[in-house]
Amino acid sequence: MAVAKKTVIKNTALVKVLDTSLTNLEAANANGAKALAAATKKSKQSSAEGKRLSKKRVALIKRNKTAAAKAKKEPVAANKKALNEVVKELAAVRKEAAKNKIVRAADYAELSDLRATCRRLAAYTKAIAAADKVLNKPKKKVRRRKKVSV
Repeated sequence: MAVAKKTVIKNTALVKVLDTSLTNLEAANANGAKALAAATKKSKQSSAEGKRLSKKRVALIKRNKTAAAKAKKEPVAANKKALNEVVKELAAVRKEAAKNKIVRAADYAELSDLRATCRRLAAYTKAIAAADKVLNKPKKKVRRRKKVSV
């Protein structure tokens, strides 16, 4: 039975694989930074939208209270119509706020994962840079010994 020879990888191929891996790590680091910046921006936007909706909801609750009191005091068609409009708008704002809450939760999860991954990438890059620094130190020159004349 013939045994297949195992090929030993050559230095040039190994260097090529190493360089490709380092390039891929640098590209991943850059892509991660871009993705983190984009996710942070999106998260801030959805958070600002949530704050805006919350303020609007509070204002509508106050307006609903006053419109209800006015409609109770004077049950005219105009007052009832104003109350119904406030109720509809409040329901719409609450629905939009619920959607925004779901989006913010998803954004938060994605942002947390991206931060952890970027930390890993930064740590790997830092460790490889430190190892490269150690491995690529120039060789110390050895002094020749002086010949002792007798």
